[in-house]
Amino acid sequence: MSCVSSVYNFAMLRFPDIDPIAFSVGGLHFYWYGLMYVTGFLAFLVLGRYRAYRRTSDVDPTWVGDMMFYGVLGTVLGGRLGYILLYNTELFVRDWTVLFRIWEGGMSFHGGLVGVAAALWLFSRRRRQSFVKIADFVVPMVPIGLGAGRLGNFINGELWGRPSDLPWAMVFPHVDAQPRHPSQLYEFALEGVLLFVVLWIYTMKPRPSGMAAGLFCVLYALFRFGVEFVREPDRHIGFIGWDWITMGHLLSVPLFIVGLVLMLFSRHRSVQTS
Repeated sequence: MSCVSSVYNFAMLRFPDIDPIAFSVGGLHFYWYGLMYVTGFLAFLVLGRYRAYRRTSDVDPTWVGDMMFYGVLGTVLGGRLGYILLYNTELFVRDWTVLFRIWEGGMSFHGGLVGVAAALWLFSRRRRQSFVKIADFVVPMVPIGLGAGRLGNFINGELWGRPSDLPWAMVFPHVDAQPRHPSQLYEFALEGVLLFVVLWIYTMKPRPSGMAAGLFCVLYALFRFGVEFVREPDRHIGFIGWDWITMGHLLSVPLFIVGLVLMLFSRHRSVQTS
């Protein structure tokens, strides 16, 4: 038994303890977490212009830069406010400056989604365009930013998973000595890679208005709901109910419903370019 245990311990993966600072210039530090968001925004700019120049798209390519600007504001403000209000209100009460320390990590997807939706609504009003049309155009590029953000979570050693005996379980020494699910990498694969591939392929052809946005909401909600079963709930919040429902579960339900409603209504709409 001890021999088997020794082999198992030897084979266990260990969190690589990556320095959160990617590089420094003078006294200015550039954090991996922040660079992940920059990667997502730049990818949006490049792929957004590519989509806008496609023959099947009726979005003006000159709008993409403005969309990114609005998206940055919505992501940062909504994501940080959502994290503070939904997950860490007590910390905000003790030190309100935590709201601006984004490089330390702590962004809520659901808060960021609300922030981006509000920003794109303002953008669509200024351009006198349909909000749903703009949302359909934007959602295929969003998973790149989501995936990059999850890599940032992994580098920061945050949002780790629950204990596991699977071969790829990983020990996070700053947490404890138990092997755990690398749930950040699960979310990178699902919310980042897989969601991007599905949405990009799906939107290569014209689809009914609202269908792409609805599909994004439904798939993200399903992926997040599933990963929550192996992701450790925030210690200061714990389980919301029945010793298994987490805040992530709770927030994913309305998102799934919104996506499903969008898709159902889209079935009766004419096909549009996106």
